[in-house]
Amino acid sequence: MAASPQQNSRAMNNNYDGFGVPLILPSWIIIGFFLVVPVAMMLMYSFLTKEFRGGVIWEFSLAAYDQFFFDRGLFGDSPPVIEWTYISIFWRSIWQAGVATFFCLLIGFPTAWFIATRTGRNSTIWLFLITIPYWVNLLIRTISMKFLIRDNGPLNEFLISFGVISEPFHIINTNLAVQLGLFYSYLPFMVLPIYAAVERYNFALSEAAADLYASRTVTLTKVILPAVKPGIVAGCILVFVPSLGAFLAPDLLGGAKNFMIGSLIEEQFKGNAGNWPFGAAASMILLSLVLIVLTLYARHQARGQR
Repeated sequence: MAASPQQNSRAMNNNYDGFGVPLILPSWIIIGFFLVVPVAMMLMYSFLTKEFRGGVIWEFSLAAYDQFFFDRGLFGDSPPVIEWTYISIFWRSIWQAGVATFFCLLIGFPTAWFIATRTGRNSTIWLFLITIPYWVNLLIRTISMKFLIRDNGPLNEFLISFGVISEPFHIINTNLAVQLGLFYSYLPFMVLPIYAAVERYNFALSEAAADLYASRTVTLTKVILPAVKPGIVAGCILVFVPSLGAFLAPDLLGGAKNFMIGSLIEEQFKGNAGNWPFGAAASMILLSLVLIVLTLYARHQARGQR
């Protein structure tokens, strides 16, 4: 009797079972060395004591976490009060990342839909154009954005020459400049996952909805969006997480008034004057927030699948 396809597939898997560990071992080594070890070192440094001239003293302490959440005065002997400075920086980072994610979704979804609905070579060309900015280093792209939007930059000169504005529009060192930098940096991270989801979408569902007299709005909200939701969620995560820890756009485009958590962490590891334990503690707080959000989303997805 001939074996069934399921039996053949099971037999083939059994033949390759012995190769499973050797095949996955390089990935384990890379993840362990470049992800687990650095995070473990950062966690360890967050519980050490700052050395006066820079570096750390190998003594266990919660001072870095205490400094983030509480203000104990200049000499550290005053009653603790909540340190709103760092908390406000953290909240500003969440808000900026959320707004950047929203605008990337607002522009990225129709862009991805347009590319996915092109035929043949046209789709490839549009994808090629989307990825071209990533051929240039992020630092160079951010500096180019700074020169473009400065008061005497090409953008203001163009608007003045056409009479749109009478004097330069101040953009640099504002929240708008930070948003432009984040949007420009991470828009492709939104477009590509949504494009992949739309490409797998069965357009016969839209035709069926139209046959049942569903309006375009109903078709979009009740048929298309639920079908491509995994791509939308993936794009939002890929934009929100790096935007939350970004420091190039806030530093180069936002100025001191638009400090974000990534800039705060970066400052703690600069030169001998930095506070390594505090920077490590801020990093772990940021990492914990991201992990909590991703864990809640994973549990929600698992509950929905059940």
